[in-house]
Parts: sequence; C-alpha cells; structure tokens
Amino acid sequence: MTNRRSWIRLLAVLFGVVLIAGACGGRDEESGGTGTEAGEEETKTLVPVPGFDGTTIKVGVLTPLSGPVAAPIGIPLTDGGDVYWQRVNAAGGVAGKYKVEVVKEDNQYDPGQTKQKYTKIRDQVVMFSQILGTPPTQTVLQDLKTDKVVASPASLDAEWVREPNLLPIGSTYQLQFVNGASYLIDEGGMEGKPICIIAEEGAYGDAGIEGLEFAAKELGFTIAVTARFKATDQDLTAPVQQLKNGNCAAVFITATPTPTGKIVGTGAQLGFNPQWVGQSPTWVSVLALSPVAPVLEKSFLLMSEGPQWGDTTVPGMKQMLDDIAKYKADQQPDLYFAFGYVQALAVHAVLEAAVENGDLSRDGVLKAVEEAEPDYKGMYGAYKYGKPSEREPSRTTAIFKVDKTVPGSLKKVKDVTSEAAEKFEFE
Repeated sequence: MTNRRSWIRLLAVLFGVVLIAGACGGRDEESGGTGTEAGEEETKTLVPVPGFDGTTIKVGVLTPLSGPVAAPIGIPLTDGGDVYWQRVNAAGGVAGKYKVEVVKEDNQYDPGQTKQKYTKIRDQVVMFSQILGTPPTQTVLQDLKTDKVVASPASLDAEWVREPNLLPIGSTYQLQFVNGASYLIDEGGMEGKPICIIAEEGAYGDAGIEGLEFAAKELGFTIAVTARFKATDQDLTAPVQQLKNGNCAAVFITATPTPTGKIVGTGAQLGFNPQWVGQSPTWVSVLALSPVAPVLEKSFLLMSEGPQWGDTTVPGMKQMLDDIAKYKADQQPDLYFAFGYVQALAVHAVLEAAVENGDLSRDGVLKAVEEAEPDYKGMYGAYKYGKPSEREPSRTTAIFKVDKTVPGSLKKVKDVTSEAAEKFEFE
C-alpha cells in the first residue's frame, strides 16, 4: 500500500458516532471496566511505572486546543474523552480502583510543537489516548516505536492499521470512498457519469485519492479529474473551475471543514453544483448554519460511521447521551465529541487488559493492545485487534445527508458494506 500521508484525518468522523463506556468482553458495564466477581482472583498488584504512581493512571493528549484551523475539532474531541473518563472515575476507575487523569498539551496542529510536547510529557503518561491528525502522528511515530509507547491517533488512515504502537479506531478514509463510490454507482444514478475528486495536498488528500482509485479499479470507472489544493489556500477558484471544466457529475472531497465550505460555495458561485461526497473530517455542524447550507442540504453526502445522533435504540448512543446529561449538559451534537468518546472507550479497554495482566509498563501496554476487545455497543463496527498483522477494521460506511431538522444536522441514509470494500487489503 502506498506509504504516503500528511494531513488531517480525523474523523472523523464522522458522523453521529458514539459509544458506550462500559464493558469490554467480560468487563463490568456499570464500572466501565473489569469487575472482580465473588470467587474470582483479585487484580494483580501493580508496581509504579511512568504514568502510574500506584493509584492514578495518567494518559496523554496532544491536540489543537487553540487556533482557527483545527481547534474546532480538537476541543470537542478532547471533551468527548473527558466525559467518558468522568463516568469511569465516578465508578472507581480502571478495574474499579485506579482513577484516570488526562494530561493535555496544545500542539496547535503543528508537527514541530507535537514533537516538543510529546517529549515534554512522554514520561508522565502510561500511553497517549489521543494524537490528532496525520502529520502530528507521523511526526512522533518513530519516537513511539523507540520509546515503546502506545498512542491512539485521531485519524482514519489505512496506514495505521498495521502499526503496533498505534491504537486506531473506526473504519478508514480509503474505505469511506470505496463504499461511497459503490453507493453512487449502484443507487445514486452515477454509473457512466464523470466522477472526480478534489483533495488537499499531502497524506490526507493522498488517502482519499487512494480510496477512490481503488474504487475506480474495482467498479470499472475512470476518475475524470483529480484537483489538488494546499490547506493554506484562501482562494479555491482554480481547482473548482478545473472540476467544472471536467463536467464532473460527482465530486469526492478530502478536506477539513473550512476548505469544504469554500469548495462548495465556490462551486455555487460558478454555477457548478455536482453531487458532493465528503470524507468524515469535511463536516462540522456550523456548516448547517452557513451560507452554503442550502447547497449542502441538496447535494452533499457525508461518509462516516455509526448511528444518527440521538438514536437511543443503539445502546452505546444511549450511554453516551446519559453521560452527557450527567457530566456536560451543555454539549451540542458533534461528531468529533463522539469520536473522542469512542476513542477513550478503546483506550479504556487497553488499560483494563494491562491492569488485569498486572503490568502498566511500556511492554505491558503494548501487549494489552493485542488483547483488548472494545465493545462499541453498535456505535462503531467491530474492530478486531490482536497482532498488527491480524487487525481488521470495520468495512462498513455510514452515509449521512444534511438535514437541519435532526440533532447535529446529519440524517442517516444507510450503512454500506460494498463488495469492493471487502477486497481492500491493508499492508
């Protein structure tokens, strides 16, 4: 698989995604961790290690908490994790006895600052529960390997699937576009029509292109136009004009929310209104209140994962909403908040496994990543961990449309697991 990347991935997200804090395998749902039943062997005694003083487990967060570009993602993402840990701590902590403390550093989505902040708190934490985006994750990946530290990337690049020092969650950007293209051709009337893509320069954009190129090969179409732009570009007229000149009927977008609004808005100004298809990080709820909202409601689909926000028939959603009501009642529907909540659940499962093994050391956490079995309670597709070579993320994509009458302005269309997505291989 092409080893190229370098921009944001979040997640994404996407979507209305959320999940239950509770149980992993045989773990106690009420405590959010492994409970010791009557007659069971007591949890092994843990010795202090970096990030664990014998009573409190510290986890790190490297995320943009300031700045106009990525803070709108980093802040709710971190809030989601905070709410999850509040529930766990209220129930006693990991294994019902070890409270979790989050050590946060603002990297402003800058790789250089990420490196500095990583070095600053590396020895203060057991693992990193969040590193936002592809460039920051790539910047410290070799350090993670050298230091034997585990981190969960807030990014959905397929490149992370086989990395032993990373704890990825969710499906991948590549699969989002494979399933999106399958949906448009099978059900969206796009068979035989020009399908195009506009993507940020760098690894994030490369991931979107990789996914659409795979879809083109499997589904028998040719990408009519591939337009690129820099994340810092203020005027996107040139690449959007390129798409218009190509008579694109559908355009896949790999971008963050601000450029997405500019792309769609510029298209409208040029009289160009194709079917827009965005990866999960293209969306932020404020777009539903922006001048481009009417266009988005008519012709934008978001590729994401999970249920619609507020669907309490899904156990994980109900748990998250209950936690929000208890710990952050002013929280508005936000796919990044949901991602952060889900990410904390996955990290919790790893910590539970490490505590059960009696080892929170670097090697102990690496081992626990292979043993963890997070139960997402229907909020995400199952992610099989185990050894890196055996990892298998969900191949399902949830498709949403913009609808201001529903919470978060995203209404679920359907889940798609295409034959083409089933063929995608991770290297």
